[in-house]
Amino acid sequence: QVQLVESGGGLVQAGGSLRLSCEASGSTFTMTTMGWFRQAPGKEREFVAAIRWNQENTATDYVDAVKGRFTVSGDSAKNTVSLQMVSLSPEDTAVYYCAADRGFLPYMRSARLYDHWGQGTQVTVSS
Repeated sequence: QVQLVESGGGLVQAGGSLRLSCEASGSTFTMTTMGWFRQAPGKEREFVAAIRWNQENTATDYVDAVKGRFTVSGDSAKNTVSLQMVSLSPEDTAVYYCAADRGFLPYMRSARLYDHWGQGTQVTVSS
């Protein structure tokens, strides 16, 4: 059974940085698409960033609100993905979830396409 384990959340002041990491274990298959979603109190889960690998290239996608501040990276051979977050603001406060799928997801922003999810890690940004 595939398990996604996130780490790196915590409390940080506005303007600070955090790095989230996620590892998919228990799978003999490579996760072709891995991403991050977040859910703030009283709001729906939203897409943050994702990365997708194939033989030709690596593709990434970001929600507009984090472009230029967050960077997604990973290692497909190790089934790991990270999210480097800088210039954090209180609006980034949420539970961040790692998601992964064996498939080449053409639309990485859709949560329903991912088969595997982590338990979430809390990110709190104080003003």
